[in-house]
Amino acid sequence: MEPDPQPCIGVVIAQTGRLSRLGDPLAFVLRHLAPQLARVRSGNRRLPLRIAVRDSRSDPARARRAVRELATDEGAHLVLTMAGTQVLPAVVDACEELQVPCVSTTFPWQAYVHRTGAEERKRFEWAYHFAWGLDDIATVFAGMWEHLGPAQTVGCLWNDDLQGRLLRHDRDGFAPVAAGRGHTLIDPGGYREPAADLRAHIGHLRRHGAQIVTSAATAADLALFHGQARSSGLRPRLITCSRWLAYPHAGAAGSCAGGGELARARVATLVYWTPGHPYRSSLDGTAAADLAAAYQQGTGNPWLQPLGLAHALIEVACHALAEAADPTDRRAIAQAIARTRTETMAGPLDWTNGPTPNIALVPLVGGQWQETRHGHDLAVVTNTALPDLPVTADLLTA
Repeated sequence: MEPDPQPCIGVVIAQTGRLSRLGDPLAFVLRHLAPQLARVRSGNRRLPLRIAVRDSRSDPARARRAVRELATDEGAHLVLTMAGTQVLPAVVDACEELQVPCVSTTFPWQAYVHRTGAEERKRFEWAYHFAWGLDDIATVFAGMWEHLGPAQTVGCLWNDDLQGRLLRHDRDGFAPVAAGRGHTLIDPGGYREPAADLRAHIGHLRRHGAQIVTSAATAADLALFHGQARSSGLRPRLITCSRWLAYPHAGAAGSCAGGGELARARVATLVYWTPGHPYRSSLDGTAAADLAAAYQQGTGNPWLQPLGLAHALIEVACHALAEAADPTDRRAIAQAIARTRTETMAGPLDWTNGPTPNIALVPLVGGQWQETRHGHDLAVVTNTALPDLPVTADLLTA
């Protein structure tokens, strides 16, 4: 009798380097689920499953090498990855070149399909992604702006790189959705990261009467903006920012990355997963709150939003292997992912009905970093896209 085939899942994680904090959730989930990942369902059989992990070292070149090692040395049939605006695309491109199915998550789908800056959306044969869109971020942010009334004048603090160009994109970006809701966007032009002086941008926003500021800045750049704005007399009633605030990877529990300057700013942000989300694992029924508690107990660190996405990555991989005609055939696995509709710790994922091929959407709600007796916690302040998620605090404005 021939032995059962052994599918292999390859995982690229930032275990070292500047992104290592963001690699923690996926590393934890692999440890946490290890007993369940010993075998995987395939039809009426349960096959032995092998997990192979490589460290991207937070470097795109090393990430490409990691994929090659997984594909050739380990014989991985599927690769998973998350986090890193340069590392993640490197993994995806390597998988496309080597014809290995890949599932990724953690940044807007526009940055995934337009990441070279091309006007046309890139088409993928082997790579699949789940997240949200810049348009979804704009919808959530506009909903928070409208707590101050309709038709707001909003200043845009956007960089001059690919990120800023995508935010401004006239079809797939943030700007057309916000403007379509009646808001006036004041864009003083992009700035180079890291920012050295944002006073010219601040002066432009003051002259045009911006009462709200929206951004996708790093913690350091947003703190610089906030400090210089206060010194210049610009005191926005609300700041919304979509980048670092979703997972404050610097500092200890309850901290607000960016130090005291941003701790006072009551910055509002996007929320895609919390312990309060009404989702459970498709693998063992674990609730979101239980996963967050296990992470905190197992690592000594506060839960991070990417924890739910990391768990969902493993769920999608197991689902694809179970549904593939042959769980050791890469093309069969890719075809299984393309038709996947499944419930996960990150919510329902559907690759048959995304905004563009190979994309599944994760719903967003609005959150705000608010001061508590324990420090600063991320409160849910709007829940339009997910009414089953309780609002935990009112939106605070200046």
